[in-house]
Amino acid sequence: MTEPVQTPQTFAPRIFSGIQPSGGLTLGNYLGALKRFVEKQDEGIETIYCLVDMHAITVWQDPAKLRQQTREAAAAFIAAGIDPKRSILFNQSQVSAHAELGWIFNCVARMGWMGRMTQWKDKTAGKNAEAESLGLFAYPSLMAADILAYRATMVPVGEDQKQHLELTRDIAIKFNHDYGVSFFPVVEPIIEGAATRVMSLRDGTKKMSKSDPSDQSRINLTDTADVIAQKIRKAKTDPEPLPDHLDGLKDRPEARNLVNIYAALSGHSAAKVIHDFAGAQFGTFKPALADLAVAKLEPITTEMNRLMQDPAEIDRILGEGAVRADAIARPILEQVYDIVGMVRSRPV
Repeated sequence: MTEPVQTPQTFAPRIFSGIQPSGGLTLGNYLGALKRFVEKQDEGIETIYCLVDMHAITVWQDPAKLRQQTREAAAAFIAAGIDPKRSILFNQSQVSAHAELGWIFNCVARMGWMGRMTQWKDKTAGKNAEAESLGLFAYPSLMAADILAYRATMVPVGEDQKQHLELTRDIAIKFNHDYGVSFFPVVEPIIEGAATRVMSLRDGTKKMSKSDPSDQSRINLTDTADVIAQKIRKAKTDPEPLPDHLDGLKDRPEARNLVNIYAALSGHSAAKVIHDFAGAQFGTFKPALADLAVAKLEPITTEMNRLMQDPAEIDRILGEGAVRADAIARPILEQVYDIVGMVRSRPV
């Protein structure tokens, strides 16, 4: 039997993050994830980006639609600037290490940890929780496996995923403690930028979501320029002009949301946006935001549409990414099996 060998506590910098392909991507996905993924790609750190289709089926998905949405999400990554040669881009189900490590982590994580997850509580509020899938309950454990299968050290996440990342840290710490090793890193979240959490255009207190029944609540990456402009013009606001200081946006969630969106799209701080538009009515600010949004998003939409004309090429890119991802994850998983005490055959 192979005895586990304690590894050093230093880990090569590596970024991992992913998006569920369970619906059309939105402006929120672009500003909160894709735009930041592209920026991280340019920092000289190894970047691994995953379309987490196994997470998507924690609630039922139409198979044909899931395939379409996975390809569309891949097209969005590439159109936004992810270079499949510089970053690893793949879909989760093509790399079995995610599911295999996910089971081991199911045996490390505690039921109480899962039950305290805010997203679990939100998704089961007012419902019969016992009728939900076990996969939905264990979602955070699989997320930990997604990250730690590559021993990633950093994960760009939105505020709504921060608790899940804290659970990933707990699982890594408990695994290391239980087996007397320093095998998994305690991953660090990357939460930054003016619009890490983009809110609904109809309700500034709720996150912009692809599952919202109102299409007017979000800007889809597939929206035309005219639709983008129309949605911003109709976005909910209040009758007051923009203030001359950020403090003036307190208790004005819709105004703050539009200012944050402008800041994130322009690359400026929210404070600079307020300075530039101090005293402006939304009749002035909204057209400026619409022009900016169209300028930034229309090229992405155009390139997405072009890429979707060749689904075989998208599948090829995802397949190549999966081979590269597996080459990293498989040796790590084999070491985990040794640490846990699994008997593994070795080719002679």
